Amino acid sequence: MAADAEKIVRANAPAVQQPVIEMPSEKLAIREVDGALAFLRNEADASIAELDEKRLVRRIDWLIMPMLFGVYVLQYIDKSLINYANVMGISKDTHMSAAQFSYLATFFYVTFAVFQPVHAYLMQKFPTAQYLGVNVVLWGLTLAVHSACNNFGGLIVVRLLLGVFESASAPCLILITGMWYKRAEQPLRVAIWYLGVGAGTIIGALSSFGFQFYDGKAFKSWQIMFLIFGLITIAWGIIVFLFLPNSPMASRFTHEEKVLAIERLRENMTGIENKTFKTPQFVETIMDLRTWLIAVIILAGNVPTGACGTFSSTLIKGFGYTSKQSALLNIPSGAISMVSVLGASWYAGRFNGRGYGICALLIPGILGGGLMAFLPKTDKAGKLVGIYLTQTFGPNLSIMYSWAAANYAGHTKKISINAIILFAYGASNIIGPLTFTGYTAPQYVPAKVAIMACLSVGVVGALVLRFAYLWENRRRDKLAAEGAIPHIQDAEFMDLTDKQNMEFRYAL
Repeated sequence: MAADAEKIVRANAPAVQQPVIEMPSEKLAIREVDGALAFLRNEADASIAELDEKRLVRRIDWLIMPMLFGVYVLQYIDKSLINYANVMGISKDTHMSAAQFSYLATFFYVTFAVFQPVHAYLMQKFPTAQYLGVNVVLWGLTLAVHSACNNFGGLIVVRLLLGVFESASAPCLILITGMWYKRAEQPLRVAIWYLGVGAGTIIGALSSFGFQFYDGKAFKSWQIMFLIFGLITIAWGIIVFLFLPNSPMASRFTHEEKVLAIERLRENMTGIENKTFKTPQFVETIMDLRTWLIAVIILAGNVPTGACGTFSSTLIKGFGYTSKQSALLNIPSGAISMVSVLGASWYAGRFNGRGYGICALLIPGILGGGLMAFLPKTDKAGKLVGIYLTQTFGPNLSIMYSWAAANYAGHTKKISINAIILFAYGASNIIGPLTFTGYTAPQYVPAKVAIMACLSVGVVGALVLRFAYLWENRRRDKLAAEGAIPHIQDAEFMDLTDKQNMEFRYAL
């Protein structure tokens, strides 16, 4: 058993001489361990017994959650404004065909997906919160430039750039959430900032409705909309850069509060931060079959999201409603998304049921796709209900964010799985809009059937993944009962992976 423990410790041993942390049983290089352990090296006697953990968590919530929510609501609004601009006349004003409009959504997600590995690497090299703030400012600037585009070529360029900068948001938010919260707390916190999808839908719909009453001659209503939201996003990015802490160790909390904020996360066994990219952890991530099962679930569960996110207003208008009515009828979609993500996330955290939570979100979407595809054209109300039911499956991404954050330990491994998840999400959003082909307009029946098929695959995948984690937990429990798993002091903050640390148990 001792030999096994030494083998795990040596997995993180440095190849060259580095500054070390003196520990009771071993010497570890600072660059090899988690930043939290480096911070705690002289804090063994720090007085935290009198601190109220619940009060500290409330302070963390008020500091972190509004910032993350603001980022996510803006990133959803900003990428979706093209959806509302379509019913406001952007296609006519820029002389675009229906096929060209579909390409705008596709090209955004091309760079969104391709730049995930780049962001994953840079996030480990630069302060996470400040890196996020810079990217928010840059995509706000890009969004504002949309208002100056007067042809398809110009819109393609700005959509490509918007995808580059917006693709940094979700991986940063996942990483920041994992730095501050316990595993049981993470689903609800991820849900809080993921509420930005629903809130963004409501704000975008109301904004589109309001801007359609603008009848000035100098600018089109969609141009004003892009410019205003671009400026708002730039301002929020500056706030994030200046006020969002990069980690608990770098926060403005008192010394004792920092120690408690770190110590309370020991039970996660996933660490907080390490700025050294470790190739073995990356290899371990891509060689894990469960990683690719997660990618399949993301693809299957979000191909319909890409389709509905871009074409929701177009679909509603195709049911026979006016442009203004289509904008207003998008509002319930946002409310349904918000209720869905809160309910599923509460269940996932309260009952350790992330897999079942994903299934509960995907199944109503299957029914919604059926209603849209197979109800008669005259049943506008039934088809509208179908649209609303499809809004439940989008939040499956929120649960998957928290599932990966809970089950991937080791900093390089965490940023690697985040990149894979977001790459798969980007790919799904490339595929989704392409199912809406011009010759099937305005009913788009093949696209609606594709929604049902993809969501069914997602349900099966989530159940299989849950079973795989449950089987591994039981295997480790059996080994522990036999005394075959040694305890490693401070393993929680040694930047070990979930595979290296046999005391780790997977969330279900």
